[in-house]
Amino acid sequence: MNLPEAFLSQIKPLLGSRYDSFIRAMEEEATTSIRFKPLNPLKGTWSVKDRSYLRFFQKQKSPLGDLGVESVPWASNAFYLNERPSFTFDPLFHAGCYYVQEASSMFLEQIIKAHVSAPVKCLDLCAAPGGKSTLLSSTLPEGSLLVANEVIRSRSHILKENLIKWGNPNVIVTNNDPKIIGKSLPGFFDLIVTDVPCSGEGMFRKDKNAIFEWSLENVTLCAERQQRIIADIWPALKPGGILIYSTCTFNLKENEENIHWLVNTFGAEPLDVVLKENWNITRAKKYNYPVFRFIPGQTKGEGFFIAAVKKSGDSSSGHIFNKFKKEKAKKDKTLVPPIIKNWIKDYDSFFIEVNENFVSAIPEIHQSDYLIIKDALRVIYAGITICEIKGKDVIPNHALAMSEYLNRESFPSVDVDKETAIAYLRREPIQLTDDMPKGYVLLTYQNHPTGFVKNLGNRTNSLYPQEWRIRTAYQ
Repeated sequence: MNLPEAFLSQIKPLLGSRYDSFIRAMEEEATTSIRFKPLNPLKGTWSVKDRSYLRFFQKQKSPLGDLGVESVPWASNAFYLNERPSFTFDPLFHAGCYYVQEASSMFLEQIIKAHVSAPVKCLDLCAAPGGKSTLLSSTLPEGSLLVANEVIRSRSHILKENLIKWGNPNVIVTNNDPKIIGKSLPGFFDLIVTDVPCSGEGMFRKDKNAIFEWSLENVTLCAERQQRIIADIWPALKPGGILIYSTCTFNLKENEENIHWLVNTFGAEPLDVVLKENWNITRAKKYNYPVFRFIPGQTKGEGFFIAAVKKSGDSSSGHIFNKFKKEKAKKDKTLVPPIIKNWIKDYDSFFIEVNENFVSAIPEIHQSDYLIIKDALRVIYAGITICEIKGKDVIPNHALAMSEYLNRESFPSVDVDKETAIAYLRREPIQLTDDMPKGYVLLTYQNHPTGFVKNLGNRTNSLYPQEWRIRTAYQ
């Protein structure tokens, strides 16, 4: 790998005796790792404790059949793969049974478990494509609300897709600049996760373009931009709240020096996490703050830096927002087709909203917060989109098929083979058996929901989102 000389000159003194092992590691293939969705009694999946999911993938001749048994040591339900398979042609990937995420970034779980013990309002500020958001939705205490934001509009729709597939309704997806969030929602969030844009040094193995785009000038520009992002979003963090800062880069400017700036500028208190020695996670290379570095050749994963700080002040003194009256908000229920009451489990625990012929369900415990956020920000998705109303037709939405709260007993279903599942994911015609009733049918693969079709008898209409379809012709 032809790494820039200026990069090597700045990293060699940082790594010291670890420099040679780092250089050797950079010549190796990047690691691939996945994180399984935890067992959920509403949706049902494999047992994590007895590793039955390993046998499941092997039995079904899935691309993950050669998964191996090496766990990511700092993450739950996560494994390194022996090689990178074609995830595109695994229906279970599209069903949201697992997420492909870089192992180092999964350390976020350890910070959450160490410092978040009660339900919170959490903002994932730079959330696309969704790795940390799906991890947060699985790790935050029950009853938490996750707002996943992405400032770039095209990437926000990728974020939306991945969170829909993950199936947790306690999520709102937004598309806003950090400055707008900071001004519109002062003191609103208990936890803010900021995986800030960076110079990408930790991605050199995975993305060769990152090497060509790197320069010392860009490092300086990134560090300044990171400070602007933190300054813009800091007002949205309530006193006593926690901000988690991370990059996928190695240099001091974007890492330790920005934590030092954050502490000096805002009086933030750095927070520590107890580490296990065999994790081989590196500590600070400058100052003495409790930060965490992941360095190839020492830790198994890509380059990553993460730290957490606590905002000074009393957590009970946050900004008070006016609560929306539930009676006013629930007027939309008069427009809701009665049939959908059977389509989702625990229907009465949701606030139902009708917007441009789409019916959505937001957990009632988050109703007031949702309406506050909707009033302040550009929301592109929230909760579960249950259906679309077209004239007299009530069309189940793909998000309902992916949701943990889908009531599968409300639809006839058929478990299809892999070839049929892939054809469905391409939006190709699917032929059902003659005994299958007309109307909306749920397709499953290995008993995991894949999506809906409308059975017309002699043919079917696919309800799989057009923009999500598999376009490549090769397996």
